[in-house]
Amino acid sequence: MHQHHVVTGAGPVGSTVALQLAEAGQHVVLLTRSGSGPEHPLIERRAGDAGRAEVLDAALDGARALHHCVHASRYDAATWRRELPATEQVVLAAAGRAGTVVVFPESLYAYGAVTGPITEDTPRTATEGKPGVRTALLAARATSATPTVSVAAGDFYGPRVLTSHAGERMVPTILAGRTMRVVGSLDQPHAFTYVPDLAAAMVRAAEDPGLWDSVLHAPTAPALTQRELVAAFAAAGDVPVPKVGAIPAGLLRTIGLVHRDTRELAEMAFQFTAPFELDSRRSEERLGLKPTSVEDGARATVAWWRERLSA
Repeated sequence: MHQHHVVTGAGPVGSTVALQLAEAGQHVVLLTRSGSGPEHPLIERRAGDAGRAEVLDAALDGARALHHCVHASRYDAATWRRELPATEQVVLAAAGRAGTVVVFPESLYAYGAVTGPITEDTPRTATEGKPGVRTALLAARATSATPTVSVAAGDFYGPRVLTSHAGERMVPTILAGRTMRVVGSLDQPHAFTYVPDLAAAMVRAAEDPGLWDSVLHAPTAPALTQRELVAAFAAAGDVPVPKVGAIPAGLLRTIGLVHRDTRELAEMAFQFTAPFELDSRRSEERLGLKPTSVEDGARATVAWWRERLSA
């Protein structure tokens, strides 16, 4: 009888999924290389490599679902191509042996540059760079005999979110009253997904076989501009809205000629120079979930950051 959930990775998504499951009374095996992760009586933290079949086989024995929240070791296309497809093939094979579903958090990268709101029917056909890697991963999941669900989300914000446009670059800067500089445009609408909403969608999808073998959109509030997001965090923190500015995509591309990390960031700048909106209404209906309001999400995010900064 399936008795527990397995979560790989203890980043913002993995940790939030594990905690939501545990708080709902589910036993969780949280698998990371170091054995790290949030503490909870129902979370069993194990050290192990999720890319090794024998490690996954042991963790998945009797599991109800596998939430695969591990990403690559570096934010660049070459690393993604080298690490992600091979790991996912091991994951899919192990879950197939265990007879369990795999739920993946997914980005919007495979949609590429779009015109109009992104729906579940928007083609996922990007071919180059990091977006192309995501397209290939989604295609491999679709052809696997193992049931999967991919839950696509916009840029992350929320508790535990660090390496994101709305993470450690933004919230501490606002709370400190320093000038905030964003990538691309301050005034183009952009999809930001509250990580607890993504986690809730993953948990719900794992429990409903009617949602398996599909790509869903995480419940996401209507797109807002980066200027509006900065103002929302300032209001949540009861601090003045700081001075704001933008880093043009062209400047990122120029710097990227000699700086690898900036080049990888510049590749995705198109998401911030034109409207990039996510329509999650159909998935919300299928999941029976609604997105957290930006105001409530911002308050929880600021509270988490203040606790972290005061520690």
